[in-house]
Amino acid sequence: MDLFGFDDPGGHEETRRPGPLWKHALRVVAVTACGLGLGWAAAAFRLGPPEYGIPRAAPGSPWALLGVCGGAGLAAAALLRGAAARIPVYAPGRVGFVLVFLATRLALGFRPGPAALAAGAAGVLLAALGWCAFAATTRRPADRTPAGRDPA
Repeated sequence: MDLFGFDDPGGHEETRRPGPLWKHALRVVAVTACGLGLGWAAAAFRLGPPEYGIPRAAPGSPWALLGVCGGAGLAAAALLRGAAARIPVYAPGRVGFVLVFLATRLALGFRPGPAALAAGAAGVLLAALGWCAFAATTRRPADRTPAGRDPA
């Protein structure tokens, strides 16, 4: 029994991911939680001197930033997973994870103001929407069947 959809029977990563709603919701929450956790952990240390790279997390409470990043991440991961349930989307979980991770790392590293934080959240959503739009426009003709029907 494959709970999370890791077992791909066709050997292709770009496949539809049908299934019950609870499985999709669990996957969205797991991807977002992993991205938030690793983004927070990555913000806790520096890879080089302070003159280079992204600065270390600034002092202060990170909870508001984590809340915004988590909300935007949940929305982006849900958009990607919802599209993957209807059309073949390449690596929706990985794309969602990278978007949440980068948003969290940058937000905790730079501590932007509300306007810049909202722009970053909108950027995450636009990137997810762009990935889904790319998948929708580059489908093969054999994949263009109504949702829920087997193309065979």
